[in-house]
Amino acid sequence: MATLYARSKFIRLLGENVGWLRNVGIPATQTVNLPSKSLVCENRSDQSAHFYNSVTCLPVRFYSSTRAETHAAKVCDVDKSQVLDFPGGTVTLISDMKFMSESKERVPCYRVLDDNGQQISRSFKQPSKEVAVKMYSDMVTLQTMDTIFYEAQRQGRISFYLTSTGEEAITIASAAALTIDDVIFPQYREPGVLIWRGFTLQEFANQCFGTEADYGKGRQMPIHYGSNKLNYFTISSPIATQVPHAVGAAYSLKMDDKKACAVTYFGDGGTSEGDFHAALNFAAVMEAPVIFICRNNGWAISTPTTEQFRSDGAVVKGLAYGIRSIRVDGNDALAVYNAVKAAREMSINEKRPILIEALTYRAGHHSTSDDSTKYRPADEIEHWKMNREPITRFRKWIESNGWWSDVAEAKLRSDVRKQLLDAIQVAEKAKKPPLANLFTDVYDELPSNLREQEKSLRETVRKHQKEYPPDIPI
Repeated sequence: MATLYARSKFIRLLGENVGWLRNVGIPATQTVNLPSKSLVCENRSDQSAHFYNSVTCLPVRFYSSTRAETHAAKVCDVDKSQVLDFPGGTVTLISDMKFMSESKERVPCYRVLDDNGQQISRSFKQPSKEVAVKMYSDMVTLQTMDTIFYEAQRQGRISFYLTSTGEEAITIASAAALTIDDVIFPQYREPGVLIWRGFTLQEFANQCFGTEADYGKGRQMPIHYGSNKLNYFTISSPIATQVPHAVGAAYSLKMDDKKACAVTYFGDGGTSEGDFHAALNFAAVMEAPVIFICRNNGWAISTPTTEQFRSDGAVVKGLAYGIRSIRVDGNDALAVYNAVKAAREMSINEKRPILIEALTYRAGHHSTSDDSTKYRPADEIEHWKMNREPITRFRKWIESNGWWSDVAEAKLRSDVRKQLLDAIQVAEKAKKPPLANLFTDVYDELPSNLREQEKSLRETVRKHQKEYPPDIPI
């Protein structure tokens, strides 16, 4: 009964924060076509919400707490010889052999705005004008930064770059729903969180160009940002290693009774890594206040989700580990904002993990080392760019509220482009970090083997000076 009561309380909370309930007069379903599959985006107009039983993974419909308690009473009124007392709760005994079937029903997807930016939900927390305009401005900033830095890499001015094209709403909207005290463990497509928190365009340029002002001291390849001041842990290239780190940090926040949570981002490919599964199990058992945000963009570099796993995306994997989970339209900034806001409240107040699967699409190449037209059809890419682009969708909504105009749009894009070009010029003229930085900041006192390596490197550079960049201080 306690479990049913907790779930009914959870449903009421989601009804208040996410708007799954009481959406009177809203079309019940809309369909989103994902690669190889279709999925229902749901805004239910009845007084119920679909959840998934953590034991059977079959759809279960809960109603009011009174009806849930009545149902619980019936469940409890069972012959005790037909149940098995087992750690974690009693298990019903049956005489017929029955295998649990793989689920064929796809989990619904929560959204607030349709593809044309029209509001289809009447029950959600609307951000203020100030927050909404900043969300849009930051998405445009991220889009512009990606375009210019990508071009800079193609011109040979930086060695590598990776864009967030088509996924801008996930990072910007989620960042808007969090606070600066929440600790971020990113993958590599979350610079939007830094933009929201105040990381300057010059700081982005310093990292990508590896200047002496780079907080990583030029040790990392471009786009591996980090900021202690902004509670944003430095990006690490190996996939999903940040996920268990986030759980550890969340458990620390819990022990210190902090009103904050840890948030970690990863792609659909990350859910195939062992780190992901270990982290979810650890978080569930230890009841750590962590929010897992999966950017399911359909492709792990060149591997489609259909060749990566048989499960219905990532959302059901959270349920398998006993974690509250929700699927959200990742190209709908308002849906992401509301889902993360509700998840943060539950995670901190109830000291529990939450999994959010955001369905989106990587509209650009995986990185400057990739050509996505080699493994996916060009018309598929164009369809998502033209019909499900998150920035245009959100712009239509703020314009409908009278919060934006063509004049504001032109000024924003012009200002951001100028700031970026200025930042690049400054970064290109800046000094590079000294060679010694390759060996410092790991040990308090440099061990003998590293001293020998540093000496050997200096001798090699002096001997082959033409083979090394001339602007790096030896």
